[in-house]
Amino acid sequence: MQSFLIESFHLAVWLALLCALFMPLERLAGVSRQGIFRRQLRTDLGYYALNSLLTGVLLGVPLMLLGGALHRIIPGTVLGAIAALPFAARFALSLLLAEVGYYWGHRLCHEAPLLWRFHAIHHSAVEVDFLTNTRAHPFDMVFTRLCGFVPVVALGLAAGAGVPALLLVLGTLWGFFVHANLRWRFGPLEHLIATPFFHRWHHTNDAWRDRNYASLLPLVDRLFGTYHRPSHWPACYGIDDPMPASLGAQLLRPFLPRPRPKSPEPSA
Repeated sequence: MQSFLIESFHLAVWLALLCALFMPLERLAGVSRQGIFRRQLRTDLGYYALNSLLTGVLLGVPLMLLGGALHRIIPGTVLGAIAALPFAARFALSLLLAEVGYYWGHRLCHEAPLLWRFHAIHHSAVEVDFLTNTRAHPFDMVFTRLCGFVPVVALGLAAGAGVPALLLVLGTLWGFFVHANLRWRFGPLEHLIATPFFHRWHHTNDAWRDRNYASLLPLVDRLFGTYHRPSHWPACYGIDDPMPASLGAQLLRPFLPRPRPKSPEPSA
């Protein structure tokens, strides 16, 4: 109980810091004008607390099982060569592997109907801001992080040096940034690193949806043919299907049968 209270206090402090940083910036430099107490704010705060408390707990065991199983079948010469790399090279390799793994996990969440049931919750936000980062079903968040971290663990890059923890902190903080309601552009840097503009095109609900899957490195989208960088900002966000408003209903929605489309009325 004491550890839960301490963790909850830490989350509250982090939330206060995130709000103090992003809320003034979004008010001053927002792509669109959104009220502080916008629709779905309570639900998004619920996801922030839920995923912050649960994701690490749910991720640990499957990550070690899957990563450990793959680690045992990789030749020792490969593992030894990787272990001999300096920290900077190991971190760069870990970042690239995590990005490629995350990319394909994220892309599968859009292309596989079963996974989309969970991932649709994240995309149901029609007002995108920094809190949208943690608006996700816990299963969805665990799955995409598994896809990113399993290659890192399998190649022994998680041993010592705190590489996974550093990747997790970097990815989480950058996730809040790229979801922020900020109209800033970064010129040529946008080809190298994900920005709010890059990620807004991932959340669009028009003909250009299902692009820009990378969390940090747009190069990965370029490599696999899903990079999109026009000159203008997207006009709309969200999904086609209705999403319940409450946190509990959204968490249950992926497990419920989908309603069948209505048959067309017979013509007279």
